[in-house]
This record gives sequence, structure tokens and C-alpha cells, in this order.
Amino acid sequence: MKQTPIHVPDEVLDDLRRRLRATKWPRDAGNDDGYYGVRRTVLQPLVEYWADGYDWRAVEARMNTYSQHRVDVNGVPVHFMSKAGVGPHPIPLILSHGWPWTFWHWSKVIDQLADPAQYGGDPQDAFDVIVPSLPGFGFSTPTRPDMNFWKMADVWHELMTDVLGYPKYAAAGCDVGALVTGQLGHKYAAELYGIHIGSGQKLTMFNGDRGWDLSGGHPIPPDLPVHIRDRIIEFDRRFASHLATHVLDPSTLGFGLADSPAGMLAWLLERWLKWSEGDQAFTDDELLTHATIYWAGNAIDTSIRTYSNNNRYPWTPSHDREPQVEVPTGLTLVSYENPPGVSTTEERVEHFRSSDRAPWYNLTNLSAHPRGGHFIPWEIPTEWTDDLRRTFRSLR
Repeated sequence: MKQTPIHVPDEVLDDLRRRLRATKWPRDAGNDDGYYGVRRTVLQPLVEYWADGYDWRAVEARMNTYSQHRVDVNGVPVHFMSKAGVGPHPIPLILSHGWPWTFWHWSKVIDQLADPAQYGGDPQDAFDVIVPSLPGFGFSTPTRPDMNFWKMADVWHELMTDVLGYPKYAAAGCDVGALVTGQLGHKYAAELYGIHIGSGQKLTMFNGDRGWDLSGGHPIPPDLPVHIRDRIIEFDRRFASHLATHVLDPSTLGFGLADSPAGMLAWLLERWLKWSEGDQAFTDDELLTHATIYWAGNAIDTSIRTYSNNNRYPWTPSHDREPQVEVPTGLTLVSYENPPGVSTTEERVEHFRSSDRAPWYNLTNLSAHPRGGHFIPWEIPTEWTDDLRRTFRSLR
């Protein structure tokens, strides 16, 4: 297949820098503690560096050390990065990212998965790794206006089987990508070796009248212990504005973010900082690499709309068998996302096994780790890679 190296036109980068330098800054008074969101004292130096210091071309060159492709999948533009496996019997593996992720969030694991021996692993565990930008994200733009996670799964299946010619493949994903991957394991189980995911949500997660509300509209019980109540409120504050705005007002938000790179960066930065563990998960250059991908692909509006489409076009089952996701499933859990009342890895495993989400999956490999935040393959790449290899070791 012909390669299409990534190249953002000079005029796009010049326009980006012009807009960054012309940013109109609000006063942001009284926000030294970040109570009102991203602080100007954090954002402004990053914007100034994006305009006059950050080197996209150097990052672009690194990206192009991998095979880069652009294909049409039944009318849907798809960009993907790939690396051939180094081992006696590599199997194909498609990796699905989330929001506000990009395909480059997999850059810390692609080499380990493709060439395990290079990292002290067993070459028998090698994969042919396919890393696409989700439709409407990154460089997979523009996309259909009704695109959502279960429609993405249909695109992925056609990409892997019809375009790339794999009769059987493996799949893995996190965040939105975990829903895409779960749908592959539900609808196309016969053509998958198995799946590995970074969260075990129900595929009905966005269905219903309050698909934008994690609580489903239920109030917090008044008699909860203080530490559990505080954890519930912390979770609500971490996700409420993100989910509600993306589901209810994606285009309204999109107009502002697509016009202002500083505004777009603020919206993305809030999630990268609050959802990752600690303060060292991302360098400034790494944050700006992901932001530049969103900007260059004009992908902020279409990526956000995915959430609304998950609700507007509800998931419906392709069969009535149980578990709904029949393929062997591996799951990686991390401490920063421990639910209220859970503090150890043992408690996290038991909590998931006893939840109403566990019966959805044919769980064959469940791991929890004492560190790591929402961006699992970015924050704990070695642990993620080890978990994924273990999931597929007996399924090849």
C-alpha cells in the first residue's frame, strides 16, 4: 500500500502562529487556585511557546519514521500509522484512541508491541500494529456528520478485513476507543482473536435521556461516609462539564474552539491535566504535539460531536447472546480512576468483577495497577503492553 507521509502545509502553520500571537486574553482574576478552570498563568506561556518555540517539523519527521497512510473506507477518510511485527507469527492489532487523545498517544507502545524482542520480550508476542486516527479526529477528517463509536467499529472492521485483507485480527483501545473496541468484540466476534481495553463500560453508556450525566440524575445519598461523598464529587467535577457540553452543545463549543487555537488548547489542556496522574505525564512539547494534530486536521468540532452522536444514535445490540461482548477480553485498570471506597489493586479488581459492567464481557485477563491515569498507554506503557500481550498469548 502506498505511504502518505504526514505533512502539514506551511500556510496552516503560519496561520496557527498568527492566531496564537493575536490571542485576546481575559483577565482571569481570582483564579490563582484554578477553581474556575485552566489558569492564564499556565496557558499563556504555553501559547507563546506554541507560537514562537515549538518545532512541529521535528515531531512530524519522527512520526514519519513509521508508515503513514490515508485511505477511503466506504466514503470515510481514514489516516493510520503502522509498523510491521518482528517475530515468527505476528498477528494484526488495531489500536483505538480516545478524546482528547490522538493516534500519537500510542507512540510509546507501538514499538514494544511490534518488536518485543528489542525490549527484552518474546518475539512470539509480536503484532502487526495498525494505529488509526478515529474518524473525525486527527487526520481522519472530514467525516460523516452522524459518526459515533459503533459506526467507527464498522469502519474499522472494513479497514482491517477489506482494505488491509486480514481475515482475523486483534483490537485494543481506551476511552472512546474502548467503546469502539467493545463494539468490535460484540458485532464481529467471529473475526477477532480477542480484545484488550482500558475501561470496561457498558456499550449502552450514552443511551437514554441523560446520556450526558454519569449519575443518571440520581442525587448523592445523604448518609454516605465523608470520604466516599468527597470522591463522588471529585469525579463529578472531573467529568461533568466535559460530558454535558460535548453531548448537548458540541457545535456551539466547536465554533469558538475551531477559530481560536488558544481556546482549543485550553479546552484540551483542562482534560490532559485533570485526567492524568500527577504533574509530569506530559511535557509542553507533547501537549502541543497533540494540540497541533487537532488544529491541523480541523478536528476539534467533529471529534467533540462524536459524544452527541453516541446519544443521538443509541447503541443497539447485534445479537441477544450473553455476554454481549463474546470475544476473550483483557482489561487494564489504573489507580487514579479508582471508584469511591476503593484504594488497593485487589479491591479494584473485586469491585469490577462484582459490578453490573463485568457481565458484559468475556473477561479472561483483568489487571489493576497502583499508578497511572486516564491515558494508560501513555502514562504506564510498559504495564499496558505487558497486560495486552498476556491477553493474546493464548489466543494466537
